[in-house]
Amino acid sequence: MEYFVRHRTTYRYLQDVSHSWHLAHLRLRTTPTQTVHDSGVTLSLETASRVGRQDYFQNPCEWFSIDQPHNHLEVLAESRVTVDPAPERISRDSLPWEQVRALMENFQDEDAQDAVQFQFDSPLTRFHSDIAAYGGASFPAHRPLLAGAIELMNRIHKDFRYDTTVTDVTTPVDRVFELRAGVCQDLAHVGITAMRAVGLPARYVSGYLLTEPPPGKPRLLGADASHAWFSVWAPPFGWVDLDPTNNLIVSESHVTSSWGRDYSDVAPVAGIILGGHDHVVEVGVDVIPVDAAHPELPHIAPEIPPR
Repeated sequence: MEYFVRHRTTYRYLQDVSHSWHLAHLRLRTTPTQTVHDSGVTLSLETASRVGRQDYFQNPCEWFSIDQPHNHLEVLAESRVTVDPAPERISRDSLPWEQVRALMENFQDEDAQDAVQFQFDSPLTRFHSDIAAYGGASFPAHRPLLAGAIELMNRIHKDFRYDTTVTDVTTPVDRVFELRAGVCQDLAHVGITAMRAVGLPARYVSGYLLTEPPPGKPRLLGADASHAWFSVWAPPFGWVDLDPTNNLIVSESHVTSSWGRDYSDVAPVAGIILGGHDHVVEVGVDVIPVDAAHPELPHIAPEIPPR
C-alpha cells in the first residue's frame, strides 16, 4: 500500500511566546517493510535555527527554534510512503522465551546487543504494581516468545478500555494499570512493561493507522490520529510489531514513524517555551491511500540536510 500522510499540529497561546525550542519526530523512517519516498516538515513561522539529524535510535528528527514573539504556531508534516505486508511468522516457531532472555547475556550476538537496551525501565514504564504477574501469566515455562507476546496483546485488548479522557502523555504505566483504561500510547506502555518485567526486550513504536470511513461515507480529513503500538524481539524473526489497541499483528495498514524506549523518546513535537501562559494544542492526521487521493496532493517540503 502507498500512502500520503499528513500530520498537522497547531499551537495557540493565550499570551505571546518570546522564544521557543522544539524537537520534532515527524519524518517517517525506513524499515524492512517500509519505503519512504518523500518526507518534509513546514512551519508557519520563520525559524532562528533548524537542524535535521538522526537521534540515538536512528529516527529522523529535527531541532528548530523561534525567536520572534508569537501566539500561534503550525507544524505540518507530509510524507509519501509504501508499506509492504509483514512476512508470515508462525508464532510457535519462535524461540522459547527463557532462551531469548538468556540471549540478552550473550554479547557475541549483535542482534541481542541491540535488543538489550529495550530490556530495562524507562521514564514512562517504571512500575511498582503487580504488572510483572500480569505479564508472567502469558509466559509459562518453555512457551515460544511470540506466542506468549500475542496472547499478552490479546489480554490487554480485552482487559483495558480505550478511553481518551482518563490519561495524558505523562501518565505513568502504574496509573494506566490501575485504571485498566487509556489510549493507544498507554496500552503500548502496558505491553512493553509486562514484557520487560519478565526480562524480555520490548520497544515503543510511534506511527499512524489507516482508518476506513463507514460504508457510503467520505473520508474526513483530519479524522485520523497518530497511533502507537509495541514491538517484541522474537528470534529467529527479529522484531515483531503488535497493536493491542486493535488486537492486530502490525502489517501494511500501519505506517511507522519512530521507535524508542517509550513515548518520551519519540513524542511528535516536544519543546520548551518562554511565555505563552495557557495554550491549546490541536492535532489532525490524514492517512490517505494514494490511489484514492486527489490527484493534486500538496507539494512536500524538501528535507533539511543533516549538520
